[in-house]
Amino acid sequence: MNLAPAAVYSDDVPDQVEDAAEQMERAAAEPARDGAERLEPHLAAAVVDVFVYVVVLNLFVEYLPKVISETFTLSLLTAVLLKVVLEVVVAAKNRVKARFRQASTPVGKAAAAVLLWAVLVGSKFLVLEVVALVFGDRVRLGGFFSVTLLILALLLSRWAVRRLLARPYQPGWGSRRNDRG
Repeated sequence: MNLAPAAVYSDDVPDQVEDAAEQMERAAAEPARDGAERLEPHLAAAVVDVFVYVVVLNLFVEYLPKVISETFTLSLLTAVLLKVVLEVVVAAKNRVKARFRQASTPVGKAAAAVLLWAVLVGSKFLVLEVVALVFGDRVRLGGFFSVTLLILALLLSRWAVRRLLARPYQPGWGSRRNDRG
């Protein structure tokens, strides 16, 4: 019985793959030939955010018993709902922060600080109530503390993924071929 030698594992990236990546980058930079518009950057960011939210939400469903989603479809819809609600909350928080910066008196600063606290705490209850209203018992995000942890994880994950995707391409960064000298 003659067997061919086992293939040797290598983590080198073939030149063809790098060439293909360069071709994709050039194609992405060029206008669409068929006249179709490219995806608007804010829409692309929103889609990526929803994907990140689905992953984080499903990790919470898997590891926190108080967080429940009956199906993946409900998780996806919950992620979309969370995206919308959190965008509204972040916009409200930014307006209150601007009011805090514009306040010139100690009373104005204190009032803006209390309003900011109310927005931050109230947003957790808003998320819980909106999810309960839309999905009923089929989706539960737990209580105040689990939803606070969930929201922090969602926002931190979104920030990390956006930062990762915003990093400009650097040829040779992380490439083993360039490390060999």
